[in-house]
Amino acid sequence: MAEPAPAKAPAQEGDDSHALLERLEWSVIRRLDGLLQGDYRTLFRGSGVDLAGLREYQGGDDVRHIDWNVTARLQEPYVRQFTEDRDLTAWFLLDLSGSVDFGSADRTKLAVSAGFVAVLARLLTRRGNRVGAMLYGTRVDTVLEPRASRLHVLELLARMRQRQRRAAPADGAGPGTSLGTLLQAAEATIKRRGTVFVVSDFISTPGWEAALGRLARRHDVVAVRLFDPLEMALPDVGLVTIEDAETGEQLFVDSADPAFRARYHAIAQAREAELREALARSGADALELATDDDLLDALLRFADLRRQRARLKAPGRFPAYLRTPAPAGVAS
Repeated sequence: MAEPAPAKAPAQEGDDSHALLERLEWSVIRRLDGLLQGDYRTLFRGSGVDLAGLREYQGGDDVRHIDWNVTARLQEPYVRQFTEDRDLTAWFLLDLSGSVDFGSADRTKLAVSAGFVAVLARLLTRRGNRVGAMLYGTRVDTVLEPRASRLHVLELLARMRQRQRRAAPADGAGPGTSLGTLLQAAEATIKRRGTVFVVSDFISTPGWEAALGRLARRHDVVAVRLFDPLEMALPDVGLVTIEDAETGEQLFVDSADPAFRARYHAIAQAREAELREALARSGADALELATDDDLLDALLRFADLRRQRARLKAPGRFPAYLRTPAPAGVAS
């Protein structure tokens, strides 16, 4: 059973969360709010209620929006387009497993995750939208129902910090992350269409791909992939002990061995290609956040990607066959 959110976060956690949010409000959120200049409907899609028009089907469109009557008449698939609601509900599915608490430099993937959540959640709630969250460490044990307030964002950040401390393996024999468990729980919990951010390093046991695809068919899903440069290439630092943050397993290796570093790099590259292919197949948008990234720059790159996709899917004119004939003497 998921834990209900407490009425108030502990003082220390609240202080830390408040300081983080205040810093980001001055350094990122205000600047991003101005730079977007009203593009929220492009970046964050509502559920939509009013029919706006028809256009030809394009790869990646939701098949549930196909207008079968028009398709049968024209012998080509057409999809219905809707005017989207301005208000929306966003969910953050947060992977807080052991591997997320890693960083080779000044910041961990957890710190990057907290910064991203703080910025997006506050950006949304400033416009009256609601945000909710599901937190996963070794299981989904925290669900924050969607609300729209600054205090709610602070509560979410505090719970992220609390959950990470509990998720640390105590006996060095953790079972590893099952991202599919989090995604399946989201399928059962999130009923109304909205925007879903899956924030994870996607280091998980296999089997999450199908659940992500199902979620992306029902919602506007953004896969926010966290990573650290050290996960891609091992530096030459001599004899070192490497520990699996998920299971606690340790391995003593010689990083000075060029052959070992080459094998490490090849395995990392193969996993990278497999992960990117899986995300592309799912139909979710993808945003990559490295521990050495500038958060504002990364979010602006993401905004550009969403605008490009929106332009590609912009509705054209109605097909000539479907236009209502203009009255006599009136130009069409």
